Amino acid sequence: MLWLMRYIIIGAGAIGGTIGARLFESGHEVLLIARGAHGTALRTGGLRFSTPEGVRTLPVPTAEGSGSVELRHGDVLVLAVKTQHSEALLAEWAALPVAGGGTAGELLPLVCAQNGVENERLALRRFRHVYGMCVWMPATHLEPGRVSAAGAPLSGILHLGCYPSGRDETVEQISADLEKSVFAAPVTDDVMRWKYGKLLGNVGNALEAVAGPIDGELRLALYERAQAECEAVLQAAGIPYVGTREQREARGSRVELVPLEGQERTGSSSTQSLVRGTGSIEADHLNGEVVLLGRLHGVPTPVNEALQRWANEFARTGRPAGSLPEAELAALLGG
Repeated sequence: MLWLMRYIIIGAGAIGGTIGARLFESGHEVLLIARGAHGTALRTGGLRFSTPEGVRTLPVPTAEGSGSVELRHGDVLVLAVKTQHSEALLAEWAALPVAGGGTAGELLPLVCAQNGVENERLALRRFRHVYGMCVWMPATHLEPGRVSAAGAPLSGILHLGCYPSGRDETVEQISADLEKSVFAAPVTDDVMRWKYGKLLGNVGNALEAVAGPIDGELRLALYERAQAECEAVLQAAGIPYVGTREQREARGSRVELVPLEGQERTGSSSTQSLVRGTGSIEADHLNGEVVLLGRLHGVPTPVNEALQRWANEFARTGRPAGSLPEAELAALLGG
């Protein structure tokens, strides 16, 4: 049975902005939540959305925060912020009343459209109905009011499932809405297997953020070591994950990176955080997840420890993205 949903996107950056824009363009009711200069730009001038089809300005309704939102049955909350910001927002939104009685935490579905594997656990402490989303999407947000999505023919592949496992009518409906909005959105009974698989690639985010594009012998060697550490800790912990081959087969040629006129691809979400000068970065929940599992299970993770430390230092001090000297990278490899 299909029903109409309103999608409330908490965090309208690269990922949240693209999901919200595509749903809005396909006729779904959408409310973006964005603060600061980005929120002001969205509320006053709309969302300037760039894709391979062109650039357009979308009048997507936008609110600054939860205080001006009246929740109702049929709302879907999509959390699309970095993990370091999740806890405060989950506490804020879970307690909000829903028209007719009850709270958001009791009644409304919450989808974690985020990197890493910690968000769903945090959410389940406060929300009864939690869904994981494994996001593969080349999207960028660097300027207030602007989001670009460079994928074609689809904007992204979004594996969905109930947390910790399974599927239900709600996730099937969310999938159907996304499938009509320039996404592939397969429903899976083991969504966390996909999210742990995504972690294998995300350990390179910090490397790219501090040292630049992952090319050349040195950076590729570090990336491979970071991934090898990730695989080692997942195996030691007995955590199932989707391997790189299965991930490539799932993507196929459905999301190809297309250059957008007048825009240069800046890199991962971590690189974008440094470029925007946000003062924080998600390395504690990407490389830091590998470090945590390594310490729990007695597996050394020196490369991920160094990348986590560097990324946090860059974010804290405002060092320019990609400026780590080659000598420091070489030292990490013992050369």
